[in-house]
Amino acid sequence: MAGPRVDDIYDQVKAMAVSFRLRPGDRLNEVALSKDLGVSRTPLREALNRLVAERLFDFRPGQGFFCRPLDAQSVFDLFELRQIIEVAAVPAACSKATGDELQALHDELHTTGIDITGLTIEEAVTRDEAFHLGIAKLSGNMELLQTLTRINERIRYIRWISMSLDRVQRSKDEHKCVMQALMDRDADEAARVLGAHINKRMDQVQDAVRHGISSIYMEGSDDISARIIQEAQP
Repeated sequence: MAGPRVDDIYDQVKAMAVSFRLRPGDRLNEVALSKDLGVSRTPLREALNRLVAERLFDFRPGQGFFCRPLDAQSVFDLFELRQIIEVAAVPAACSKATGDELQALHDELHTTGIDITGLTIEEAVTRDEAFHLGIAKLSGNMELLQTLTRINERIRYIRWISMSLDRVQRSKDEHKCVMQALMDRDADEAARVLGAHINKRMDQVQDAVRHGISSIYMEGSDDISARIIQEAQP
């Protein structure tokens, strides 16, 4: 099977899984999905097996593929892992990044990552992820970067929900504080602010999951991701 064809199917189905356009816990109808995508079941199954390996789908022998569940404990565990990984990246970024690399991340943050008024929720989360991935990349550890990328994919829908509920301006102020500490090569301060910035309490996760499930069944994930951020909340 040609790789590029499977890659294209993989990208399409991953986007559906990340956004929960495929409802959590539902058994996947491979026949219907292959028709919707205009592909045969062989490359579709190959793509699905890749997504199982990335924990975006479950496979149950004799039953088939199932969309990943949306439960608070799993989401909390992912946020906790994200916090551990990102905080671990900070000392390496402070010691390994060149001045030019830090300046480039600083400029990118202040050019595109601070004022998100008028963006969709999806666009704003994409820019937020870019800043965090930028720090991970500066650590020079590509395994760390890839792991964080996978975590981001699995929590992206909940981050859409959280951004629609949270105080956005506070988040952007914390980004600026993290960036300044990185520019000063103050690893302890950068790690402290970044850890607190990422931290989610279980009650916050439970609230986001409740809103997320309601949105999936009442509004649809597209409505959430396309919502426009009118202004930063004070």
